[in-house]
Amino acid sequence: MSRRRLSAQESRAAALEAARALLLEEGPQAVTLKAVAARVNRTHANLLHHFGSAAGLQLALANYLATAICDELAEAGRLLQRTDPAPRKMVDLVFDAFGTGGGGALAAWMLCTGNKGALDPILEMVRDLIDQSLPEDMAEGEAVKRRELTYALVLMALGRSLMGDELAGSLEVDRGAARRHGEDLIAITRSRLEPS
Repeated sequence: MSRRRLSAQESRAAALEAARALLLEEGPQAVTLKAVAARVNRTHANLLHHFGSAAGLQLALANYLATAICDELAEAGRLLQRTDPAPRKMVDLVFDAFGTGGGGALAAWMLCTGNKGALDPILEMVRDLIDQSLPEDMAEGEAVKRRELTYALVLMALGRSLMGDELAGSLEVDRGAARRHGEDLIAITRSRLEPS
C-alpha cells in the first residue's frame, strides 16, 4: 500500500481489514497496533488517532467482523429463500461463517479480550436463517427446539473452525463429518416440527 493520503474513513477501513487478515492468518495474538500499522504502511500514532488504544482497535475489529459475517449470512439467506433452503446449504452457510468468514477467530479473540457480546449478532442471524428454513406455524414450545438447533449447529461450526482438522486427524475421521452431522440434525429437527 502506498503512503498516499487516505481519508479518515479509508484509513480506518484499511486498518480493520488488515486486522481481520492478521486475525484469520495468525490468530488473536498477532493483532497488535504495531502489526496492523505495518500491514497498512501507517504509523502506530496514526492507528492510535483512529482507535484510541489497542482495546479500541479490538472493539472496532469485533464489531467489524460481526457486521461483515452478518452481512454475508443475510445475503446468503436471501439467495437461499429464492432457491432451496436444503439442510446442507444451511450447514455450509453456518460453518463457513465460523470458518473462512472469521466467526471462529472472533470467538477465540472474544475469549482473550473479554468482549463477551461480540458473537450475539451472529447468533441472532444464524437463528433467523434456521427459522426461515423451518415450518412457520410453530407452537411456543417448538421455539425452544429452534434455539437448541441454533445452539448445537453453532457449537459444531465453532468447534470445527477452531480445532476441526486436528480432531479429525487424531480421531482418523473424515473432515466433512461435522457438516454431515449438522445436516442430519437440521433434517431431523425439520421432520419433528412438520405439521402432521
